[in-house]
Amino acid sequence: MKAIVKLFGDWEKSYAFLPNWLKYMTEVNVGSVVCVTGASGFIASWIVKFLLQRGYTVRATVRDPSNPTKVEHLLKLEGAKERLQLFKADLLEEGSFDSAIDGCDGVFHTASPVLLSVVKDPQAELIDPAVKGTLNVLKSCVKSPSVKRVVLTSSISSVAFNERPKSPEVVVDETWFSNADFCRESKLWYTLSKTLAEDAAWKFVNENSIDMVTINPSMVAGPLLQPEVNESVEPILNLINGSQFPNKCFGFVNVKDVANAHIQAYEIASAGGRYLLVERVVHYSELARILRNLYPTLHISECCEDDKPYMPTYQVSKEKAKSLGIEFTPLEVSLRETVESFREKKIVNF
Repeated sequence: MKAIVKLFGDWEKSYAFLPNWLKYMTEVNVGSVVCVTGASGFIASWIVKFLLQRGYTVRATVRDPSNPTKVEHLLKLEGAKERLQLFKADLLEEGSFDSAIDGCDGVFHTASPVLLSVVKDPQAELIDPAVKGTLNVLKSCVKSPSVKRVVLTSSISSVAFNERPKSPEVVVDETWFSNADFCRESKLWYTLSKTLAEDAAWKFVNENSIDMVTINPSMVAGPLLQPEVNESVEPILNLINGSQFPNKCFGFVNVKDVANAHIQAYEIASAGGRYLLVERVVHYSELARILRNLYPTLHISECCEDDKPYMPTYQVSKEKAKSLGIEFTPLEVSLRETVESFREKKIVNF
């Protein structure tokens, strides 16, 4: 009886959805052993948190398990003492994920460098770790016959960047693919790395009969578990610090929705293919406006970095995401959670 009470208590905390749980409880061994790569990251930390809440034993890979900045927040999670195991692994070292993945039922591959600003050596800093790292993880999965499904953290970067025009009437969905040549010509190096990595992953799993699902989120906002500011929320920090906003449009989604989608994609037997996760696409001017409304005492700039016409927004389909039971957190809530997290961690003081 205590186990049943705990399960339903954890259901609410971990964003699980009762109908899905009832439907698929016999098909997924909730509480089994799973691996999360790059576990100290923004999204991965929330995946680890929710998995522990749901009773899983989590093998978490990090480059340096002895670095408290990378692992302390994980070790403090509820259930970590009993069911969290840290493993050292390097994306560029073939075989380094073998011990973490061997015997696991599922693998959540989130490890991949995120550099959205200055990149000196795209091949070494982004492309090799993303592509070779993904293949190294998948090769370790092939060696472990216990692995039933891999959930890959991809990105809208591998979806929406091509020659196709975008406007407020255009709806991007899972059938879109970014064009690698377009990314190279535009010097969109992070976008290129995610595009090449997902492409390589699909080819590999099809050749090796691996069951894989990809999660393709946009820019991710929301509360931080890790102590450091990551590249996805840094633009929000720049705005509240008074920087002019860039003339760009991005989709945004809450980190808890993204983490929950990963777990749903693993647990729901019928899940497959790609899942776009975008609550809303906005121009940065709209992001600044929302933040001014939320925090009127802050001096958030009303000026764009250039005087060109604003880049047009576009839409992103939510239909497949809804099949995972995802109910998107409004952008306003995500932004408030992000800023309050900055305050809690003393990243900002106002």
